[in-house]
Amino acid sequence: MERKQFELGDIVQMKKQHPCGTNEMEIIRMGMDIRIKCVGCKHSVLIPRAKFEKNMKKVLRSGSADAGGEE
Repeated sequence: MERKQFELGDIVQMKKQHPCGTNEMEIIRMGMDIRIKCVGCKHSVLIPRAKFEKNMKKVLRSGSADAGGEE
């Protein structure tokens, strides 16, 4: 099974929506656990990486799109 590719700052779509009604989350911390922040209500949640990878559908917007021109 291929691992999903995601980075810090990405906006991802989750399988289940947040209680506020949106299923878009921003990745704000990565490690063994991943902290995601709801795009709609700005609530943040810390979940284990395995559970995050299972519940993530796809990356909607990459957070590193504006980080061009690296040396």
